[in-house]
Amino acid sequence: MQYQLRLSGKHHDQLLQHLFPTDGKEAVAVILCGRHETEDLSIMLSYKVVLIPYKDCERHPEYIKWKTDRIIPLLEEVEKKNLAILKIHSHPGGYSKFSAVDDASDSELFPSVFSWSETKSVHGSAVMLPDGKIFGRVFTKEMEVIPFDSVSVAGDDIRIWRQKDQTNIEGFALRTIQAFGESTYQQLRGLKVGVIGCSGTGSPTIEQLARLGVKQLVLIDPDPVEEKNLNRIINSYRADIGTKKTTILERAIKAMDLGTHVKVYENNLYDSKEAIYDLITCDIVVGCVDSVDGRHLVSQITNFYLVPYFDIGVRLVADRKGGIESIVASVNYIQPGCSSLLSRNLYDIEMLREEATMRTNPEEYKDLLKRKYFRGVNVDRPAVISINMQISSMAVNELLNRIHRFKEDPPSRYARMMMDYCGSCIDNASESDFEQDTNSDKWAGRGDCIPFLRMPDLAL
Repeated sequence: MQYQLRLSGKHHDQLLQHLFPTDGKEAVAVILCGRHETEDLSIMLSYKVVLIPYKDCERHPEYIKWKTDRIIPLLEEVEKKNLAILKIHSHPGGYSKFSAVDDASDSELFPSVFSWSETKSVHGSAVMLPDGKIFGRVFTKEMEVIPFDSVSVAGDDIRIWRQKDQTNIEGFALRTIQAFGESTYQQLRGLKVGVIGCSGTGSPTIEQLARLGVKQLVLIDPDPVEEKNLNRIINSYRADIGTKKTTILERAIKAMDLGTHVKVYENNLYDSKEAIYDLITCDIVVGCVDSVDGRHLVSQITNFYLVPYFDIGVRLVADRKGGIESIVASVNYIQPGCSSLLSRNLYDIEMLREEATMRTNPEEYKDLLKRKYFRGVNVDRPAVISINMQISSMAVNELLNRIHRFKEDPPSRYARMMMDYCGSCIDNASESDFEQDTNSDKWAGRGDCIPFLRMPDLAL
């Protein structure tokens, strides 16, 4: 059984500010956590942060005492939503282990927590250090203590702290290390990245991630290669026409023999519970799809389960005279609980409704389109490999910068990178430039619930 703890960047920032006031004394907070639980994995997800006021604590540089009955008012929500309770406190001196005082405090707290709630699932305890690093452990109902295998934060920076060290450096990675540093490579060697869409932008993105040494790739695409795809899918050949795109890319990754494991799903994401569950366990998700309803589903998954999400989009408009009218491409980085593709106006509810109808009931869609109830979905846009590869490289470099900074400006400056190729300009936008999505904020970290992702029409 593996145990993970995930936090949104917003919650991590809130905790860092509260747990480290300028007086050098310990502070404490409680996090109500959503859950994702399978037979071999339990993930706790920060859902709601409750800061324990300083005045209600006896605070010292090396320990803290507080009245744990403050948790009691939270129990109704914990029971109703099957949430976990995570106690988190600070070690201002940077001590990177649980102290004897911490052990005694937890051994007193968690039997009470389990007596207050009826769940058999785990609760947890964690410590934050001055640099923002978090380590922690879970407690079972039998009071077995097990360290988290990993703790991660989906914020401006993507931070992951793993219990086990990564692998030795391999020869093919030396140039990557020279460019981005050993820490970046070690992070890559532990990453599980999901890529939805294996065609225009997906294909070069997958190629780069595999050659950078990503540990595991999850590839999702239901479509076979068509002749029109041969101008942009790397490692595809005329003989591959009719073969699934995922099969071709899996073949290429295995032929590289660089240690990247690959899992493929030849399904539409809406039709595969297994693919969705695999995405939930990814450290990062990259979306390379044109469809509005596909993007919406990925947005819901990554928000509910606190997964950083890079969305890549390309719009090439031909002038119908043998030339190009415009080329616009973008990389949107979406943090859980912040702005979303919806609040950034990449699509609206009407577009979502149209595409959902086209996917689930094509005949009804044609009828409504004929009667002008719908605006019409553009299902076949021109695309070329040179533009796709350029925006794909921008996305992968942005991913690298967020797991280990190398740009001069902070990652918060690059919530969206938009390239107008014909206009010879790149426009960068910060998270603060966008309207925050209150609905995303409300459900960030909620985890497993009924209906799944609050989408009753998702037939899984």
